[in-house]
Amino acid sequence: MPRRVTVLGATGSIGTSTLEVLARHPDRYRVHALTAHRSREALLAQCRVHRPALAVLDAEGDAAWLRARLGEAGLATEVRAGAEALVEVAEAAEVDTVMAAIVGAAGLLPTLAAVRAGKRVLLANKEALVMSGALFMDAVARHGATLLPIDSEHNAIYQCLPVEHRGGLARHGVTQLLLTASGGPFRGWTAADLAAVTPDQACAHPNWSMGRKISVDSASLMNKGLELIEACWLFDARPDQVQVVVHPQSVIHSMAAYSDGSVIAQLGNPDMRTPIAYGLAWPERIEAGVEALDLFQVARLDFEPADEIAFPCLRLAREAMAAGGTAPAVLNAANEVAVEAFLDGRLGFTGIGELVARVRDTRPVEAARDLETVLAADALARQAAHDWLARQ
Repeated sequence: MPRRVTVLGATGSIGTSTLEVLARHPDRYRVHALTAHRSREALLAQCRVHRPALAVLDAEGDAAWLRARLGEAGLATEVRAGAEALVEVAEAAEVDTVMAAIVGAAGLLPTLAAVRAGKRVLLANKEALVMSGALFMDAVARHGATLLPIDSEHNAIYQCLPVEHRGGLARHGVTQLLLTASGGPFRGWTAADLAAVTPDQACAHPNWSMGRKISVDSASLMNKGLELIEACWLFDARPDQVQVVVHPQSVIHSMAAYSDGSVIAQLGNPDMRTPIAYGLAWPERIEAGVEALDLFQVARLDFEPADEIAFPCLRLAREAMAAGGTAPAVLNAANEVAVEAFLDGRLGFTGIGELVARVRDTRPVEAARDLETVLAADALARQAAHDWLARQ
């Protein structure tokens, strides 16, 4: 019987790639629900092709528009709106698998709902785990959810580790996780070079096609910082056990180093359909529409350390993970506000790290006792970030 899939964030780059993979295997998968923030035209096109039972948009006005268009097309897809509807389609009894691809903190509640419903959760929303850390992983264990990382780096590490890797890395002979980074569009630039960077420059990633927010995070190396935090939670690692390695070819997606001197790497073309297919079919393998890697064409593999002076966001993320508690949630909230301000032309590129550091220094670290504490820390950090922007 086909597995039923909900795609949270269907119109983004991960969502559209997920639908491409699903369409290749109509005998294995059925789309149950698709969600989008405001991209109603794109969601309409997806509904016409994939015929989901449900579609969700953020605003009721957009939902009404989509409802009317689908009715004109004679399609039976039910349309809902709002945060509660996102949670409902994530935890729906008919669903086996949830692709969690909503960007930012907005993805936390529906992703956690899918976990609590015991679903197979394909985690492409790193912020959910960055924000709620221990609470999230505890829910995975308590509710018997299957959590499969979709970020190419974490998916690679997952493939490089033993099937059962809980209980600390040393228990399985793993000494270090090597998290690769392309270096983004500004690799080798100094802090002075970065001062005049424009949003279009920051969004022009050399290897990956991504949305604007994650592209800016990649350019600032905050994305790699968030991935470092995510890796610590996913693989029960300390921050000092995760090393970021700049690898501009983006062919080695990450590695695991073992106590006997072995280093196991996962290689492939830079195409998100590969980790998506891995997560959908695990423990099997299915065709993803991605060409096999041609090592002769690649020809060489380069590596260098990350520059945490020109790109302080990576250091700030490591420090937040070491501080624990609500510190990662504060980091993420301040960064989301900073990136939005940069994209709107209200903040320079180097101001992203400055704003995050200022908010970090003004917000006390609390124990992340429950989800309410985490969400309160997120809200207060956002307010502090907006206040700092208003003073500049």
